Amino acid sequence: MLATQWARLRPDQSQRIRLGAWYRVVRLTPLEAVLDINGRPVGVPRPSLQIITSAPTRWAVVARPATAGGRLPTSWGPRYAVCPQCRTRTRLEPHAPSMKCPKCGGHFDIGWEDP
Repeated sequence: MLATQWARLRPDQSQRIRLGAWYRVVRLTPLEAVLDINGRPVGVPRPSLQIITSAPTRWAVVARPATAGGRLPTSWGPRYAVCPQCRTRTRLEPHAPSMKCPKCGGHFDIGWEDP
């Protein structure tokens, strides 16, 4: 049995999934990864993804997309954080080494240096 893998969209890619959020990989083919997104299988081109072999444990730091419009509060500034456990987006605490998720209560380091 294969170990569970996790994938997220590479920062320089544009697909129909959220930037920074990690999703469980259901199936991999040479060209595509099928991800479990809210209980539904969604195929994404494999080159568009960063894939890891263990569950994410750090907040993802995401640059605010130009297309965000009103979906993200402007008070969050040019970057925001995505929780590795529940995928909630929230304001990034400047220069903090870690922070607590306002939704799931998990406390995680911030992936400042992560790709």
